[in-house]
Amino acid sequence: MAGTWLPPEEFAETLPKATAFGCVFFTDEYDRPVQLRAVYSQSHPWQWPGGCMDPGERPWETALRECREETGIVYEGSPRLLAAVFGLPGKTWPLSTVGFVFDGGRLTDAQLRDIVLNPEEHDEVRVLPLEEWSPLMPPRDFARLEAVMRARRDGSTAYFDCWDWGD
Repeated sequence: MAGTWLPPEEFAETLPKATAFGCVFFTDEYDRPVQLRAVYSQSHPWQWPGGCMDPGERPWETALRECREETGIVYEGSPRLLAAVFGLPGKTWPLSTVGFVFDGGRLTDAQLRDIVLNPEEHDEVRVLPLEEWSPLMPPRDFARLEAVMRARRDGSTAYFDCWDWGD
């Protein structure tokens, strides 16, 4: 059927489906990652403020909305992409995942104290040196954290494509 064009609706049905997320990555003034402990996920306990895109929303809008909802922080900086994240579907999630990690900069001690968590999503804010996160996270979550920290340090953008949902 080479050269046969499908109507857009039919063509769309042949494409892979994905969920998309946006999140904001913060460190403290000493470049220690700031993470939130999720109450709903044993497999991915430590996360950044963020979540799935709502219909009609762009990744940066999602990141800002989720950050505000999950921490009370109203981030007013410009978007700087730290990482693009991709994962294939698996037994625990039926869709591919596409994500955008934006740099939220450094939070002061006062800003960290002022964080107000949404208890339906997170129950703790923790700030630790990078290496101390490793035993608290699955290996691929820690690898993603390392990639984001490296991108922040280098002024680059990470491409992290092994966020697969596994077997």
